[in-house]
Amino acid sequence: MEQTNNIMARTLFLMTLLFTIVVVVHGRGHHKGAYGRNMIAHNVTYDGKSLFINGRRELLISGSIHYPRSMPDMWPVLLDNARRGGINVIQTYVFWNAHEPIQGQFNFEGNYDLVKFIKLVQEFGMFVTLRVGPFIQAEWNHGGLPYWLREVPDIIFRSDNEPYKQHMQAFVSKIVQMMKDEKLFAPQGGPIILAQIENEYNHIQLAYEEKGVNYVQWAANMAVALDVGVPWVMCKQRDAPDPVINACNGRHCGDTFSGPNKPYKPAIWTENWTAQYRVHGDPPSQRSAEDIAFSVARFFSKGGNLVNYYMYHGGTNFGRTSSAFTTTRYYDEAPLDEYGLQREPKWSHLRDVHKAVLLCRKAILGGNPNVEKLNEFHEIRTFEKFGTNLCAAFITNNHTTDAATINFRGTNYFLPPHSISVLPDCKTLVYNTQSIVSQHNSRNYERSPIANNFQWEMFNEAIPTTTKLDMYQNIPAELYSLLKDTTDYAWYTTSFELAPGDLPTKPEVLPILRIMSLGHTMVAFVNGDLIGTAHGTHEEKSFDFQRPVQLRVGTNYISILAGTVGLPDSGAYMEHRYAGPKSISIIALNTGTLDVTTNMWGHRVGLKGEGMKVYSDEGSLKAKWKPLSPIPRPLTWYRTRFATPEGTGPVAIRMTGMGKGMMWINGKNIGRHWMSFLSPLGKPTQSEFHIPRSFLNPQDNLLVIFEEEPLAPIQVEILNVNRDTICILITESDPPNVNSWVSRRGNFHPIVSYIAPQALLACAPGKKITTVEFASFGNPSGYCGEYVLGTCNTIATKQIVEQACLGKETCSIALNRAIFNQNGVDPCPEILIKTLAIQVRCY
Repeated sequence: MEQTNNIMARTLFLMTLLFTIVVVVHGRGHHKGAYGRNMIAHNVTYDGKSLFINGRRELLISGSIHYPRSMPDMWPVLLDNARRGGINVIQTYVFWNAHEPIQGQFNFEGNYDLVKFIKLVQEFGMFVTLRVGPFIQAEWNHGGLPYWLREVPDIIFRSDNEPYKQHMQAFVSKIVQMMKDEKLFAPQGGPIILAQIENEYNHIQLAYEEKGVNYVQWAANMAVALDVGVPWVMCKQRDAPDPVINACNGRHCGDTFSGPNKPYKPAIWTENWTAQYRVHGDPPSQRSAEDIAFSVARFFSKGGNLVNYYMYHGGTNFGRTSSAFTTTRYYDEAPLDEYGLQREPKWSHLRDVHKAVLLCRKAILGGNPNVEKLNEFHEIRTFEKFGTNLCAAFITNNHTTDAATINFRGTNYFLPPHSISVLPDCKTLVYNTQSIVSQHNSRNYERSPIANNFQWEMFNEAIPTTTKLDMYQNIPAELYSLLKDTTDYAWYTTSFELAPGDLPTKPEVLPILRIMSLGHTMVAFVNGDLIGTAHGTHEEKSFDFQRPVQLRVGTNYISILAGTVGLPDSGAYMEHRYAGPKSISIIALNTGTLDVTTNMWGHRVGLKGEGMKVYSDEGSLKAKWKPLSPIPRPLTWYRTRFATPEGTGPVAIRMTGMGKGMMWINGKNIGRHWMSFLSPLGKPTQSEFHIPRSFLNPQDNLLVIFEEEPLAPIQVEILNVNRDTICILITESDPPNVNSWVSRRGNFHPIVSYIAPQALLACAPGKKITTVEFASFGNPSGYCGEYVLGTCNTIATKQIVEQACLGKETCSIALNRAIFNQNGVDPCPEILIKTLAIQVRCY
């Protein structure tokens, strides 16, 4: 085994499973346990080039999948899809507030079963990076910190603060001991090869001055002292103390990462963002498969050792687990979408870049690196062991708009804009990051034929006044400390007296109710009548509410339902964030402004329906339900029953026509809906919401919706979700599929007889191609779901595709003109480079 620097004596050894990534294209592979199950690694160390696993240098391709954001019955499918996509490491955070919601009371059940998840990863032959944190951000409620931590006397989060360090160390130690007890660290034969302490602390370190510097040092020393037997990392921490490895987060760490802070540490990329998480009010967010593939090839071509996709599967923020203003749908644009379905071409195009990089593995890890800068935009990076045939090249065109033809060792290589071509033998082009030769698909939401025969009933929340409330004080209570993260809602009520001379004399002049709020949302009533709603945004939580109101002589009541939409998850001094009504006044009275802020306020935490648990079968019996009113009222609970949708695929509910509130299926909270918060495009940020199959009963299900606004669920739908429309569009100038070659024992060679672009189509496991909806060889155009014929089309194309594909789970068609041109006649020879477009349907 290679000798590392003396400083590496401080790093710790580990053992784990060692395996070879097998990318399955034409077949599906064994379900689990089939990869590397007999190859036990005895140690892992690192130097400036790579991690060593059992004395062997490795390239690691990782994907983030968070166990609480999916259900346990989904985990095997997610992990199998990740493995087939070329992933060999799974990264996950540990979610402190999910595991210890009440101090000293722990929950590791259901989708919070961390041990079960990690063991399942090992069964699939993959490693684990465990991001213990315990602050994680992650767009998760409170950044993973339990609410009770805010109430610890004199606490300052994430600083050289004794109360915080005490509780942080206690939780980290508990998780580490749990992993040790279950023998999950690599030296024990488990899959955990890396652990992370803290998370992106450089963002806020300066705010704490010297206490920030001291805290980083303390956190690193505390983690290393736990003796887990695997290296620790800190992401976005330029000064990560030895032996902790500093890692990069971002979209293009191959160019933005300043590198490890010591020459004997490898380059690790902990978060390659596959899109952008969404907050309410956001338009759609995308990141192309081409750009991600470019970033991956770039990082490895510059000596990177591990790339992790954040997220590989985002999943769902069930219930109240999302951070402030964040949607329930998390990183839906990842290679595996919210439902765990393969988002194409992202999943396949990244699978192929993994294969291309791994074909270069021996050269990257064993060759001498060299870079030839041709000009500002073009360069060639090679890894070569002189005197042998070990050689790999990455040819880069970094111009964003112009293609280039680059000569390398006597051969011209055409590179589209912003692309990298990969040559595992320094001769053969096997992959270009901009040229997608893999399939596309389209997600379909299809109304369930049997699940939408709704019979709705309603139950109204009463609007409280100042009497019979739970708590009274002179001013409105701060909302976070009032709710203690047990609910989104709290009532604030007060009353005031007006004399005849207080009211305006002109009927067209009305007093104005003005409420200054620190956030997040509010529904306001005066004398039991709805006055209006208001809310802040992710960027600016506070807001100013002003509405004209009808007041009366005598006693008037103000009732405010204040709400949160998740706790903050980032920034310095999180323990000092606040929300809720700050000042309340009546302006435009004859006698001037009436400030009622200090007028004695009554408070009630939560909704009556929440207390009764009307969202459950048992609790719903306690409410007096009645038929829908022709005029909907605000703050209404709706219930119905529905049949379990047919099939076994994902299920969603579409909340068309609703405003803001929450949804429960059989007593389980599937999250917040907020259809009335429109993006700049005039549409809700999220309209469909995931219902896990495990939430459904075999036949009959209870659906309960709480709606804040005066709207009724007459347009709500239960949907089946699939990606059964699959397509491909490739040209004769595209490179062949990377799976046309293998590299064994340093011998790189093709495994197909005809090296040419191929149309490869694959249905989801268990489904077969039933219909060819479009097929054209010539110059078709468009995109998946919207292909159109061009001026040139080979008539026999559809018949050829049907013969090759119908009734099969997978099929392939080579772009060989001899196949398409009947009797050797080219129907349109003027089209020099032809295109093949296919769209099929699986079932």
